[in-house]
Amino acid sequence: MQTNLADFIKNTRAGKEADAILRACVHCGFCTATCPTYQLLGDELDGPRGRIYLIKQVLEGAPATAKTQSHLDRCLTCRNCESTCPSGVEYGRLLDIGRKVVEDQVPRPVAQQLTRKLLKEFLPRPWLFKPAMAAGQLLRPLLPRKLQNKIPEKQEAGVLQKKQTLRQHARKMLLLDGCVQPAMSPNINSAAARVFDALEVQLLVAPKAGCCGAIRYHLNDQAGGLDDMRRNIDAWWPYVIGSNGEGVEAIVMTASGCGVTVKEYCHLLAADPLYAVKAKAVSALTKDLSEILPEFEIELQQKLRGKFPERVVYHPPCTLQHGQQIRGKVEGLLRGVGVDVQLCADSHLCCGSAGTYSVLQPELSYRLRDNKLEKLQASHPDMIVSANIGCLTHLQSGTQTPVKHWIELLDQALS
Repeated sequence: MQTNLADFIKNTRAGKEADAILRACVHCGFCTATCPTYQLLGDELDGPRGRIYLIKQVLEGAPATAKTQSHLDRCLTCRNCESTCPSGVEYGRLLDIGRKVVEDQVPRPVAQQLTRKLLKEFLPRPWLFKPAMAAGQLLRPLLPRKLQNKIPEKQEAGVLQKKQTLRQHARKMLLLDGCVQPAMSPNINSAAARVFDALEVQLLVAPKAGCCGAIRYHLNDQAGGLDDMRRNIDAWWPYVIGSNGEGVEAIVMTASGCGVTVKEYCHLLAADPLYAVKAKAVSALTKDLSEILPEFEIELQQKLRGKFPERVVYHPPCTLQHGQQIRGKVEGLLRGVGVDVQLCADSHLCCGSAGTYSVLQPELSYRLRDNKLEKLQASHPDMIVSANIGCLTHLQSGTQTPVKHWIELLDQALS
């Protein structure tokens, strides 16, 4: 694709990156075949190729409009198109650049501004979000269905919530506690800690680490998102280097949405002279659970064989299979330790959660959720498992079938 970027962005870091990405696109349209919003709406401008043209026009100097903004807003950032693209177009990164430029040019209606402001200031702060979630769970039966869908039923977290201490181990890894997950589903991180404890690995949590930065960054508060990333690097760095030069083995992610973001710290902070080197080290250490636990498959087989009566269907989050390009590891490990697990039809498609998307684009989000649940429940599973808190909550809002993180399944069998 030929480009002629406008002077306002041509020689900037973002402009040079966008130019390279645009030039990689060959207009083939393979991406439209796997784009969830294009499948729902049938509009070229609600598919990756059309959005690329919109971004190109804006970067070349055409004025952005509310229509441009609307088409970009409707993108889930599932990055399925990146998995499909034969030319390796980094669409997700181009979308971040294009959305920021459009956001600076097109004022949003007041209602949209307030909603987005609330999301980016409220969700990343556990000291605000946790008590609000607790109050919501207490009042849940009295709330309208729309709010109930966003508030999972209260869940206990087992031994860690009761302040019992897990064993000390020579092998140590960091765990990102995150921002919304501890309030919405506290058992996930506790389950991960118990499973690793059984494998003689100690998971540590840096007290000052928090939101990975994805919420603010993808709501176009990119400066705020980068600040969240820097805060995490500062919190983790003493554990990374270690007191005797031997730091933690890995930074473990139990939410694939956080994992894909932390793995991109190296790129997002590459131009920051104070954080570029540290960000590169942090990204290199970051691993999804499914990248670490296969190392222990034989040990888990010995501990878990015959302990899984449930018929399970697995939903791979987009942030895992498309963002991190990790496929087959979760279901492979589960099968290896004796779980009757399968994928559903069209498992590559998004469930509609997509971070804050289910709040900002509810009509499309729920259509995608219902389509996904129809495929997931076709095999009449006893349980649905996934690997990201947003997917879990979103799917559970539309079904009575239990929806859990797959690490909870292993933890339950171990205990």
